[in-house]
Amino acid sequence: MDGSEDGIHTGFFEHTQRSSVSSIGTRSLDVRVYFINDSSVALNVDGLTSMTSHELHRIVREALLLPEITQEAFSFWLLSPLLVSNCNCNFIEVQLKPKHQPYKVCRQWQDLLFRFTECSEEDISQDEPSLQFRRNVFFPKRRELQIEDEQTLHLLYEEAKYNVLEGRYPCDIEDCEMLGGLSCRLELGPFDQDQHTASSLREKLDSFLPNYICKKRAGSFLAAFRPRSAKQTSHEHRLLATYKQVCDDDSCEVSEALKKHYREYLQKCHELPYYGCAFFVGSVDKPAQGFLQRSGRRPVTVAISMEGVYVIDIKEKHVLLGLQYQELSWDHTYPDEEDHILWLEFDGDNEGTPVNKLLKVYSKQAALMSGLIEFCIELNSAIEAPGQEATNASAVTPSPHARLSEKRAKLQRQSSVACNRLEHLSTIDYVDDGTEIKRVKPKRTASFFSRQTSHGNATYSEVQMSENLEQG
Repeated sequence: MDGSEDGIHTGFFEHTQRSSVSSIGTRSLDVRVYFINDSSVALNVDGLTSMTSHELHRIVREALLLPEITQEAFSFWLLSPLLVSNCNCNFIEVQLKPKHQPYKVCRQWQDLLFRFTECSEEDISQDEPSLQFRRNVFFPKRRELQIEDEQTLHLLYEEAKYNVLEGRYPCDIEDCEMLGGLSCRLELGPFDQDQHTASSLREKLDSFLPNYICKKRAGSFLAAFRPRSAKQTSHEHRLLATYKQVCDDDSCEVSEALKKHYREYLQKCHELPYYGCAFFVGSVDKPAQGFLQRSGRRPVTVAISMEGVYVIDIKEKHVLLGLQYQELSWDHTYPDEEDHILWLEFDGDNEGTPVNKLLKVYSKQAALMSGLIEFCIELNSAIEAPGQEATNASAVTPSPHARLSEKRAKLQRQSSVACNRLEHLSTIDYVDDGTEIKRVKPKRTASFFSRQTSHGNATYSEVQMSENLEQG
């Protein structure tokens, strides 16, 4: 489906490698706002040097004829195109608050890179930030499905699809194929058996399925014994089958059909616990392996949302640890310039013995992560009652895809990418007896940390923090 039918005013957009802000005189500045798919809108703005993010947001909405709901659903982000594209383990993305002044934050960008990334001085000196219009981390998922504007739904869909294809939202194969089928419908139109065949999808496969999914299946052990042609066609045929299942109501107008399928895609993505998260980079200790007990560190992304914290293996595209806020206590420390640490504490067991577990996430962005966790917990305490939220969510009629997904969910995939994999983590199992951390002791009734959730059903009770986190 071409740009004129997808609800986006494509006349505003063009692909460019320029930075977001450039001077053209003393009174006005050019500003280019990017979208998740690298398209952009160029604006000439008076007073940009002192303009707040809130004011610039209004100008963008007016230029693109976006409804008021986008003020809540989307925010401005600053990110580094150079670092994201060249160094997957060394990026920073900053969501601006309404009171922030984008121009001034752009001018401080190199300082932010020095503080919060491990990049070299040469890379930092060459980098310029990009101003991006993206989903607001604090926008409730349930409200997405109540949006009626097609263009706003399209923007949300594009961002969700990008995160799925890039592996930021790890998905099981079945879910990837279901989402791919919806993308086929949205971008290729209603299924036509004469036009849409497995061979026609082959060239566009990476537009609908994550590359790591295709590699994983093609590189499996059993795949080595299949003919080459069978390896290459399995993805297309499965994608084609899900494409056929996407139903259209003949009485619906084109716009209504698109909105229906955008919502179906988003509703499916809402099942992923890390949907809508902000992402940070770091590393965790690997368990000691082999005769020499060698260990090391595993690169991870830490995804933080209104619901919880998720530690995701960058290479394997699966969750290592996922915790809701009522399941954890946390803090961050920076004992020296090299090891800024986010500490996550949660309940676990060691060979059947209940213990408290500590996970160390090494990251120069530890302070940012800790601050966001604290803000999310405070914001959650001010949100409407859970009963009202459940009522609003239940008002959405499940789609045929959603019902099929529900049937599959009942199978309880034991190896789902969203399951915890504690065996891949090196944690500290401990009890605090008041003087030091001791490993594998009976379960305590208090938390090691003073920073905890304010939820009434939290596992931990507040205690004074010990001075030394590194003992044991």
